[in-house]
Amino acid sequence: MKRKKERLHFAFFLLPGFLGICVFTLLPFLDVVRRSFTTAVTGEFVGLNNYRRIFANRAFLLAVKNTARFTGVCLPLLLGLGLFAAILLSRLPGAQFWKSVFLLPMAMPSVTVVLIWKMVFLEGGFLNRALGTRIDFMGTGLSFWVLVFSYVWKNLGYTVVLWLAGINGVPSDTVEAARVDGAGQIRIWRSVILPQLKGPFYTITVLSFLNTFKSFREAYLVGGAYPQERMYLLSHLFNNWFAALDLDKMAAGAVCMAAVLLGFILLFSALLLRGEKE
Repeated sequence: MKRKKERLHFAFFLLPGFLGICVFTLLPFLDVVRRSFTTAVTGEFVGLNNYRRIFANRAFLLAVKNTARFTGVCLPLLLGLGLFAAILLSRLPGAQFWKSVFLLPMAMPSVTVVLIWKMVFLEGGFLNRALGTRIDFMGTGLSFWVLVFSYVWKNLGYTVVLWLAGINGVPSDTVEAARVDGAGQIRIWRSVILPQLKGPFYTITVLSFLNTFKSFREAYLVGGAYPQERMYLLSHLFNNWFAALDLDKMAAGAVCMAAVLLGFILLFSALLLRGEKE
C-alpha cells in the first residue's frame, strides 16, 4: 500500500512535465510529420514526393555531408579534450576556479564571439598579421576548421565539468584498494576509474551530438545565410527554406533529421547497455 502511494505521488509530480512535453513537443512534431506528406499551400496529400524532392536537392545533400563531417570531427575531439582536461584538473588544487574558466565561453553572447572570430580570422585580422599573410579564413576551405574550433571552444566547459563530476564520483575506497593491491596510476585510471564513467560518457556524447546540430548562430553571423560551401550546415538550409516558405520541404527534412537523432540515441544506448551486460 505504501509503495502504491509512493508511485501515485511520483506520477503526480511527473504529470505536469509529461503533459507539457506532449502539448508543446510531441503534438507539434506529429503535425510536422503530417505536413511532410502534403503540399505547403493546399495541404494536398502527395505521399513521399516531398522526401524525393529533398534527396534530389543539391543543397540538402551538401548540408547533410557537411553536418555529418562536422559531427564526426567535433564529437570525438570534444570528448577526448574534455576527458584530458578533466583528468588534469582532478589532480590540481583550485579545480573550482578552472571549472569556471572553462564554462566562461558558454556565458559569452554569440555576437561577442563572432566579433572575436572576425578580428582573428578575417583578412587583416590578428592571425594574418601574426603569419604575415592576407588570407580570408572564413572564405576558404579553412572556414570549416574555424567552425570546429568555435564549437569545441564554446562547448568544452560543460564537457569538462561532467567528466570531472564522474571522476570525483568514483568511490575513494575502490581506488585505495587498487592502490594497495599494487596497481599504478595508469592502471587505476584504465581499470578502475574509466569503466565507472559510462554514465557521464553517455550524457556527454548525447548532449554533444545534439549540440553539433545547433552550431548555427556563429556561422550565420560570420558567413550569412549562404556561407562558404564547407560551412553550409543543415541549420543554414532550414533557415533558407523557412525564408522561402518551403514548409513542405522543411517538414520532410525535419522528420529525416529527427529519425537520425533518435536512431543514434537508441543505437548508442543499446551498445552501452550491451557493453555493461558483457
